[in-house]
Amino acid sequence: MALSGLEIYKLTPKKNCRECGVATCMAFAMALANGKASADACPYLSPEAKAALGAAAEPPIRLVTIGKDQGKVEVGDEHVLFRHEKTFYHPTAIGITVADTRSSEEIRERVGRINELWFDRVGLCLSVNLVAVTDRGGDFAQAVRIAAEASSFPLVLVTRDPAKAAAALAAAGDRRPLLHGATAATLDAFLELAKEKGCPLTVGGALEELPELTERAAAGGFKDLVLAPAVGSTGEMLRTLTQIRRQALKKKFRPLGYPVLTEVTGDDPQDLAARASVAVAKYASVLLLDTVDPAVLLPLLTNRQDLYTDPQKPIQVEAKLWEVGSPDQDSPVYVTTNFSLTYFSVLTEIEASRIPSYLVTVDTDGTSVLTAWAAGKFGAEEIAQILEKTGAAEKVRHHKVIIPGYVAVLSGKLNQLSGWEVLVGPREATGIPNFARSRWRGEEVEAGAGSVSA
Repeated sequence: MALSGLEIYKLTPKKNCRECGVATCMAFAMALANGKASADACPYLSPEAKAALGAAAEPPIRLVTIGKDQGKVEVGDEHVLFRHEKTFYHPTAIGITVADTRSSEEIRERVGRINELWFDRVGLCLSVNLVAVTDRGGDFAQAVRIAAEASSFPLVLVTRDPAKAAAALAAAGDRRPLLHGATAATLDAFLELAKEKGCPLTVGGALEELPELTERAAAGGFKDLVLAPAVGSTGEMLRTLTQIRRQALKKKFRPLGYPVLTEVTGDDPQDLAARASVAVAKYASVLLLDTVDPAVLLPLLTNRQDLYTDPQKPIQVEAKLWEVGSPDQDSPVYVTTNFSLTYFSVLTEIEASRIPSYLVTVDTDGTSVLTAWAAGKFGAEEIAQILEKTGAAEKVRHHKVIIPGYVAVLSGKLNQLSGWEVLVGPREATGIPNFARSRWRGEEVEAGAGSVSA
């Protein structure tokens, strides 16, 4: 349980020496209680006090790592119920199941399809994260061995049989899989395996059973746990996962302060996608699905991306000179901000113009044209600097740059600072194709087919 400021103050030396950087031990205690200071800042805390404060300072939901090295997946370590309060940190890890009753060739084919489940959205790669091999009465260890060979994704080993789990862990080698299947009856056997192999472990059962199971594991010195509550309907899943999150964050109830795994099954793709979306939003840390259908997974991954994007840090692309098509020395040069939505909107319309071009993106901390201009991040100085930094002048011989119509006011100063001839482009990206054909190539375009700002 987290300590209050007064409880922490009782553990301090009460010297008011200011060596910690604040005026009094009480102020230091309050800073510790609010997570704004470290116990290491006080040179006079006793080892016993540091141990007590260290336990109290643990995150309300434990961080658990599945896999290792570059392919590892981290879950847990969340601090808020709602993203707007701060942010979410570790996106739901989505795993696709592979039954051990399939033939070796079918397992390889299934894992191959899982490997291909990635999508490019606003410049970011969206993909699943785990391969979950499930024990359904086949050769479980052999299925795990094939999956480990066929994919670099971290593994989840789903079995309730400790003996099969031991064989599967041997087949997985040093991949540090998540061992999923321990219950009250088998917890001790699974704990022994998890400790021996150094891998995380799920504990499953009804919600009221979980605290006792996690405390048993913690008493045995094992804390890399993931909760696997038994749920039925979508409503029950929602209530259970929300209750666990609230108990961990609001009540600081340590026995439920762990990531949560849930499985969603069903034959109806729409129902499956709907239930999975609920799990991602409220508050599954690991989600296992029995589908490789892109029509289910793309909207689910998009939903996850939207939820786990830091609301205080917009999605943005690199600030640099981009080549659209195969531009040459006579190609137009456009300028915009590095906000992903703006960049891809402009990019799409440049491609639609069928005129190879250069596109220069200015670092505006991921804000749109008007927002960045109003904040002083998209001015003549910034554009001139990026044109020089990217060597745009060496790419073309005409030295003409096209700026968004909404910031036409920058054209005079930009010309003075950079020496480039400034063309004022359309206000909206949709006007780029007609602008490029009429103003750049001098072609005739249909009246009213797109507007260009003056």
